[in-house]
Amino acid sequence: MWRATNKLPNVGDPAGAARQFLLGTSLLGRGLSLVLRRPRLLGLGLVPALISGVLYVVALITLIAFLPELTGAVTWFADSWASGWHDVLRILAGLALLGAAALLGVLTFTAVTLLIGDPFYERISSLVEAQYGGVPSGAEVVWWRSLADSLRLIGLSVLFGAPLFVLGFVPVVGQSVAPVLGVAVGGWLLAVELTGVPFQRRGQRLADRRRVLRAHRPLTLGFGVAVFLSFIIPLGAILLMPAAVAGAALLARRALGQPIDIMTVRARL
Repeated sequence: MWRATNKLPNVGDPAGAARQFLLGTSLLGRGLSLVLRRPRLLGLGLVPALISGVLYVVALITLIAFLPELTGAVTWFADSWASGWHDVLRILAGLALLGAAALLGVLTFTAVTLLIGDPFYERISSLVEAQYGGVPSGAEVVWWRSLADSLRLIGLSVLFGAPLFVLGFVPVVGQSVAPVLGVAVGGWLLAVELTGVPFQRRGQRLADRRRVLRAHRPLTLGFGVAVFLSFIIPLGAILLMPAAVAGAALLARRALGQPIDIMTVRARL
């Protein structure tokens, strides 16, 4: 048996929401601490992320190489404008393209890496949960269901990314509000993506996952934003992917009202 305190902060007030948000951000660090205790498993978890990382670096280099042509194509209507305004618009278009590419890149990188490394990341997630009592009568995690859910989430990222791309053309607002919205939206979708295995292990699908996480929005956003900001740092997505998977297992347990705190377990366990 275990003893654990799992009371969620009151989110009816800003202070409660802030505490939940900070708790969510701390889950990434706790996930990193957990995987560092198993270096061999950490190494296996880095391999799929490294493979995806190479693919996405090539894609980024290609995007940068063709960025002048792409910005020209999306600002065709300004060809007859005065050179000053035309150049400003092209710069804004370039920034908007890079911002949209960063959002889509982080989200699709996560989906692709989870699919490539499904056995490794499922193992990391199950070991994390086992430390806190496991999942009674857990359901089988089926890869094709993960693929279907990932495709839906990628579709949502494109749906949200399009208006953020357009917003990037607006002077000042596009360089201040749009990035903040991008981080929030990207963080939310990352949290939903990364918690797929823990929820599937409990026989719950994407709709169930979204419902539960919406009920703990500050907690979920805290974790997702921490992961998103870490992933846009060079090599961050590769090095921290196993930690993000471990942290997502903790997030799922917390949102479902299961313990993630230090427990006292029977000696025979």
